[in-house]
Amino acid sequence: MADTLVPRVVATDAALALIRRLQAEHGPALMFHQSGGCCDNSAANCYLPTDLTIGAQDVHLGEVGGVPFYIGKLQYEYWKHTQLILDVIDGHGGTFSLEGSTGLAFHTRSRLFSDGEWALIAEQVERDLA
Repeated sequence: MADTLVPRVVATDAALALIRRLQAEHGPALMFHQSGGCCDNSAANCYLPTDLTIGAQDVHLGEVGGVPFYIGKLQYEYWKHTQLILDVIDGHGGTFSLEGSTGLAFHTRSRLFSDGEWALIAEQVERDLA
């Protein structure tokens, strides 16, 4: 994926701290996949790379804390005009996500890109959705 000047996914300090905690426990190689619903609602789930296969229908949005972040193309079609913001809340998140036993859960917020930001990333988004 080409580097963009506008990150399509970012993380709060709390999310970065939880990522570091999980890396200390599970090792540095982690990955995120934005769940499309069902069992885990619409949550960003953290996995070991061996726990989930990324395929042609997944879009690499960027990295948070050095950890790759993916979303399915169909879901990304709906979210493409927003920057995803990975945050943390108290509680239990997705049952498949590594932070499940910590009492914390990754939570995805979003904000609309400005017209100027969209102009910078629109071509990349279209390539990702092709």
